[in-house]
Amino acid sequence: MDDAKISRTGILFGIGAYLSWGFFPLYFKALQNVSPLQIMANRVVWSFILLVGIVAIQRAWPHLRGSMSDRRTLLVHALAGVLLAINWLVYIYGVNSGQVVETSLGYFINPLVSVALGVIFLRERLRPLQWVPVGMATTGVLYLTVQVGSLPWIALALAFSFGFYGLMKKVSSVGSLDGLTLETGAIFLPALSYLLWMNGQGQGAFGHTGWLTTLLLVLSGVLTTVPLLMFARAAQSIPLWTIGLLQYIAPTVQFLIGVLVFHEPFDQAHLIGFGIIWAALLIFTLEGLLYRQRRVRQARTQPQQVHTP
Repeated sequence: MDDAKISRTGILFGIGAYLSWGFFPLYFKALQNVSPLQIMANRVVWSFILLVGIVAIQRAWPHLRGSMSDRRTLLVHALAGVLLAINWLVYIYGVNSGQVVETSLGYFINPLVSVALGVIFLRERLRPLQWVPVGMATTGVLYLTVQVGSLPWIALALAFSFGFYGLMKKVSSVGSLDGLTLETGAIFLPALSYLLWMNGQGQGAFGHTGWLTTLLLVLSGVLTTVPLLMFARAAQSIPLWTIGLLQYIAPTVQFLIGVLVFHEPFDQAHLIGFGIIWAALLIFTLEGLLYRQRRVRQARTQPQQVHTP
């Protein structure tokens, strides 16, 4: 009964995290009078301040100092911080330049990009059927490039920056709170220096563009940190395959907001290109579920085979 409760709680946390990420376009659209670089820098600064506060409240300084004592760990999370900053900057630019649909595409193809990066850098092996959705996603991107007339660079930048970010996290054994604190800490001083410089030039948005904008910039730290902590809680209490299913909530909500709320164009070429990628994700997800079911059945029957005289 306790396990069931934990599982339900984990699913709720997972849904909450992905729904939060799904509604990000509405939040950042309210800040479209601020440059994407300033929004990203504020997001870094306030996220780091909030994370330091959480570490202090939890009295987790000894654990964090232990993580900081290893050079390799610091380097990995510094690179992860740079990738995170790139991802945030491209995403904010995509939203505030009226390309929410393309940003959703980036997170639709991200799982397949992550699989490809695992093959290339971690020497992971794909099961034969897994190659099909990877090839289909590549075909979908190429189709959109040819039909729309330009490479969907925002989608690719988001997918690959987050894919490489996940790769950095995979080779690190640091927990989610310590990891995110190290990552935002690595880019905190450059972000703060940029904001102070912009303020000195008379171009800073913080404190100079109305109280609502200033409040939204401060709350961007909460907006960043809370879903990540919810996701970490979910990842600890529900299976990975469940997270794999939940992760499509965010790009789906973003896509619907782009089309239905912001009325971004979505013509036949987009429908065919997205359709190919959606079909690839369906095959990818079903293959994973079927593979898991086979493993569960094998695990159940194996003991009987071992004890058979």
